[in-house]
Amino acid sequence: MNMKKTPFTGFHTGLGARMQPFAGYNMPVEYSGINDEHRTVREKAGLFDVSHMGEFLLSGPKAAGFIQYLTSNDVNRLSDGMVQYTCLLNGKGGIVDDMLVYRFDSESFMLVVNAANIEKDWKWLEYHARQEGLEAGKDIYDASDETALLAVQGPCAMKILEKLTDEPVNEMEFYTFRKINIAGIRDAVFSVTGYTGSGGCEIYVSNNDGPALWNAVLDAGKEFGIKPAGLGARDTLRLEMGFCLYGNDIDETTSPIEAGLGWITRFAEGNEFIGRDLLLRQKTEGVKRKLVAFVLKEKGIPRKDYEITDSGGNVIGKVTSGTMSPMLGKGIGMGYVGKEFAKAGTSLNILIRNRPVAAEIVRPPIYREGQ
Repeated sequence: MNMKKTPFTGFHTGLGARMQPFAGYNMPVEYSGINDEHRTVREKAGLFDVSHMGEFLLSGPKAAGFIQYLTSNDVNRLSDGMVQYTCLLNGKGGIVDDMLVYRFDSESFMLVVNAANIEKDWKWLEYHARQEGLEAGKDIYDASDETALLAVQGPCAMKILEKLTDEPVNEMEFYTFRKINIAGIRDAVFSVTGYTGSGGCEIYVSNNDGPALWNAVLDAGKEFGIKPAGLGARDTLRLEMGFCLYGNDIDETTSPIEAGLGWITRFAEGNEFIGRDLLLRQKTEGVKRKLVAFVLKEKGIPRKDYEITDSGGNVIGKVTSGTMSPMLGKGIGMGYVGKEFAKAGTSLNILIRNRPVAAEIVRPPIYREGQ
């Protein structure tokens, strides 16, 4: 199978990055080492190639209602230039994907979806588009293969980007975006969201403009100690924050309520999204299991699918994500447990090679600056 390349693949291989297949793309896992890149993002700035993500453009008078029906959040809360985190729902209580919604105007939106789910998401949207009389390729358009996307993350990120544009990007509010001219590139989409918990931005440009943007950001960031960072550090950074990863912590079998995403599941009057009744019942009656974050009290590294037990050795859940926290120097993770064990401060064990290792449930973020 031929791996897809991003506009930055040549830079990655030229820098000696360890490359690995991911979602059909040949992507960089690490350059100088996951721990080094992780700390650089927490303390300075890191540059991520996330061009493997998907971008769908929706337009027309039916666009907002279409998104409202298929997603858990309330699109009506958005005004122009705002971004919203939401779930694409399967109507059976599960999650097709988690994604971002960008509102350009009342009839123009962009959905940013996970790389591994582009094809699945598109088919789901396309199916419902036909029911609503929307034309695929026109009213709903897949721009994923035409779009280059860089994420600049870390406390110095916005200082770096200010050097490349006349726009006051450092004044932008969290979860907003605007079209700007940056590094000589016109009409780039510049957003302030992030998946690391250390601040920063994302820049969407055409594939042709990608290489010039990469070089400009690295050059502007030299004085701040910027480094390219791979998917390895991206994963450890998000896990320290307790952010969900699709395919691990959430999927078609988990509900937003179970996953602690009730805050993006809006039961506003008139918001009749797909599967609403089932999720409303979960919210009012409660769920049997919940996604929790934990920290190990002993040496060890929790891994996906390791069993979670109570003090009596009874299996009460399973790890969905785990790693060694570069900032805490402790094993951390997330997993689903019975609701009676989900309270912060609860002691439990992670079975690592059949040995129970003590852990404690914590309220995310798992890592807080200054710890």
